[in-house]
Amino acid sequence: MNAVERGLLRRTHLRSSAFICGLGVLLAAGCTRRDDGTVTLGTDQPASQESVADMPPVAINPVSPMVYPPALLEQGIEGRVLLRLYVDAQGKLVTDSTRVAESSGYPAFDSAAVRGATSLRFSPALRHGRPVSAPFLQPVHFRNPRNRSTP
Repeated sequence: MNAVERGLLRRTHLRSSAFICGLGVLLAAGCTRRDDGTVTLGTDQPASQESVADMPPVAINPVSPMVYPPALLEQGIEGRVLLRLYVDAQGKLVTDSTRVAESSGYPAFDSAAVRGATSLRFSPALRHGRPVSAPFLQPVHFRNPRNRSTP
């Protein structure tokens, strides 16, 4: 195995490890804000027809930057916003590209998701193992912890 192959193998291993660790952190931490509600970034990436990536970008924030709107939290209202985002080949979000692809039906959730998206960090999308810029859909779930039953 030559140096290029070793580098590619190492990058693939690091990317899979980072993805698994990142996913584990997101799932373990639940991307929660215990004092004001639970907000998670969905890992279920809806298919994007225009995507040129084999692997979509992966959010790497250890805690979700989304802030649950206090009025909706107090009322026990939950929702899901689907954002259309675009990241460059370094995984940097192109801020002006952020759009609501599917509204939650609550403008406060939609606005909170768009505001929070500016703080999201991503590993880049990959095509044939190489980083590429790509559009993708990112679900944001607003879940009220008071609505969950304790096991």
